[in-house]
Amino acid sequence: MRTSHRPARRAALAGSLALALLAAAPAAHAAGGGTTPREGSLVLVGGGLKDDNSQVYGEIIDRAGGSGARIGVITAASVPASQDPDAADPDRCSNSACNGAYYAALFEKHGAADAQWIPIDLDHVANADSDAVVAQVNSMTGFFFGGGDQYRYVRTLLRGPRQKDSKVLAAVRAKLAHGAVVAGSSAGAQIASGPDMVSGGESYEALRDGSAPGYFEDPARLGYLPRGGFGFLRSALIDTHTGAYGREGRAYRLAADTGHDRVYALEENTALVVDHPGSNHEQLTVVGPNGVAILDLRHARTATSAAGWTLRAARYSHLTDHDRYDAHTWQVLPAAGKKRLTPTATAPVPANTDVFHSAANPDGTPYSFRTTARALAGTRTQDTATATTFEDAPGFGVTFTKSDRFTAWSGDGGTAHTLVGLNVTIAPR
Repeated sequence: MRTSHRPARRAALAGSLALALLAAAPAAHAAGGGTTPREGSLVLVGGGLKDDNSQVYGEIIDRAGGSGARIGVITAASVPASQDPDAADPDRCSNSACNGAYYAALFEKHGAADAQWIPIDLDHVANADSDAVVAQVNSMTGFFFGGGDQYRYVRTLLRGPRQKDSKVLAAVRAKLAHGAVVAGSSAGAQIASGPDMVSGGESYEALRDGSAPGYFEDPARLGYLPRGGFGFLRSALIDTHTGAYGREGRAYRLAADTGHDRVYALEENTALVVDHPGSNHEQLTVVGPNGVAILDLRHARTATSAAGWTLRAARYSHLTDHDRYDAHTWQVLPAAGKKRLTPTATAPVPANTDVFHSAANPDGTPYSFRTTARALAGTRTQDTATATTFEDAPGFGVTFTKSDRFTAWSGDGGTAHTLVGLNVTIAPR
């Protein structure tokens, strides 16, 4: 996708009084009964999906029927044409209509029989209850939700303070329940969330200040919508652009604050494929060049003192291409061909003074959290390593510890690719 279409670190969108009403109670969607999808599948991408990622585009198309796939593209998270100063320039535009056409062309390039923009955005909110658009949705075998700002999906496809489904969303939900694939990237993956969907924030500010319900103009403030998104996936919180934007800290904090015991933290240009979503047979598979982190808070403990917030006994697993995960049993199943890694390195784990890749650090490196975790997995001379935040006053330290349950797996025999059950403590320094 063109650079102009890539979402910013957090898209700006003004809050409103309606948001306070939306953020008042647990999710309760109505979609022809609001049933939890059980038969279709989800393909959720952590953002930054490259045009040439035939593995992920192919996965979506295959699940939509292969050469007969008909993909409905929904880009209501983008600004509408009325807010795009370059709307008339096809080479520079970045709005819902031109982004929809762009993705539709990409899906056809990758082998779909047909791909069409579903014309819903902030300029066309009424279309979400149009019988003609519902008929268009019903002719599709799969759907792709583009990136931007997930709150725009709330504003365009959900109705009222109880967030009831519009007719179009009800139709998409019904198609999913009967076998369609629903995919999305960045905000399009985030909106699949159930209760307490993240609405913005940075890791350091999240650790320092905590979370609050709502949508905030300050992009660093950790906010969430208690009613959540569309609720296609409820077995965990979802976060996106993890690693690239250093969002592990905000994900741990939001989960702890809202009482969730698991987060699926999606990395860029990589998909989390979910079969049987919402059932006891929910199975997840990673597809793509990066990975998906499973943040496990089942045994985590938190405390707040004058020094700041502390999280102890959390766990971190990192899955890569073709690894699988059983959501019901919490079991990681490394991909066939990967072998248990025996650490051989003797050099110390490199110092890391920007564990969450701070936006304030011009020299920061993406995937910093993952890098330290993998380095610890590969050494035989250390069982713990501590990395710190770029910011201080207070600063926070993240301590990674190999427990008896920890394992690492490798596809080449020498590099830690898959990590299972690394202990994580976050504490003020």
